[in-house]
Amino acid sequence: MSEAPARLSLQEITRIYDGIKVVDRLSLDVEAGVVICLLGPSGCGKSTSLRIAAGVERQSSGRVLLGGRVISDEHCHAPPETRSVGLMFQEFALFPHLSVAENVAFGLGPDENRADRVRELLARVGLARFGDKYPHQLSGGEQQRVALARALAPRPHVMLMDEPFSGLDKRLRDEIRDETLAILKDEGAAVLLVTHEPEEAMRMADQIALMREGRIVQVASPYNIYNTPVDLEAAAFFSELNVISSRVHGAQTDTPFGLFLAPGHEDGAWVDIAIRPQHLRIDFDRGGQGPAPSVEHGVWARGHVTRARFMGGESLVELRMDHDGRVLKAAVSGVFLPAPGTPLWLALRRDRCFVFPGRGPRHDG
Repeated sequence: MSEAPARLSLQEITRIYDGIKVVDRLSLDVEAGVVICLLGPSGCGKSTSLRIAAGVERQSSGRVLLGGRVISDEHCHAPPETRSVGLMFQEFALFPHLSVAENVAFGLGPDENRADRVRELLARVGLARFGDKYPHQLSGGEQQRVALARALAPRPHVMLMDEPFSGLDKRLRDEIRDETLAILKDEGAAVLLVTHEPEEAMRMADQIALMREGRIVQVASPYNIYNTPVDLEAAAFFSELNVISSRVHGAQTDTPFGLFLAPGHEDGAWVDIAIRPQHLRIDFDRGGQGPAPSVEHGVWARGHVTRARFMGGESLVELRMDHDGRVLKAAVSGVFLPAPGTPLWLALRRDRCFVFPGRGPRHDG
């Protein structure tokens, strides 16, 4: 038995402006009930891809399919209103002269039971008593809920969302995101969400499609894209990194923290060993006094504290390493604020290090 077609399928989508490929052969499938985040820096082609999926913009080449049916290619282009697609953008774009209930009902056809659907959705977004109010009487979070209810009113097969939470403050943003995700899952729509915030993608997505310069460079679950990044840039997009450069000899490379395996890299090639601050281990007991303590999976290297900051749930300690003067950052749970100049020993969580092709020695700080 063959699998059902994806609700939304973008196939080899390319968009060219003035000879520049803004989107370059992008392919992506979004299944019913699945949230996929297009994640990447500003200008990488995320929003253009979303507008092409919506039909607001037409691709230079490639195909858009909805439920297995071609809705846009070189021969045809279905307009947005015929696509059964819900749209939410950064601006809520509510009609100021319409009440909340009238805004939600705007996209419903004349044959639908409009009043019942509006009541149902306003109750789901926690605005059951706000139907007679107008947008200017609502907070930003309440306006976002109205925009969500309006987008869901016609029961779209696909929901397209472009940075819909960026205008909200952080506390409210987290709350609204969680509520929105629960409603979208209940509706069973295929969801394509654009964001430049890794935290938002990790919080909402079933799958993250990481974009760079118009192309998707990796598609994976939040866990896998964080723990098995495809390259150094992908790893750095999700957190700060410490990077140590070293040459390969005999499929391994030697560092002040011991030997690391480097399979697949030629002898003499440079590699970058990347590790996140939370995976650096500090020797608290010795405080850097005496010889380097032993560690089961590597060796310790000494540095001196240059700065320590309390970040809330953790402390970030910066150390200038004795062996080459580079600055490494270590994250420590709770409060740990050693004075500048304090000597400390560091070791790496070797199972959490990434080894990528490198460009040569680098020194931070």
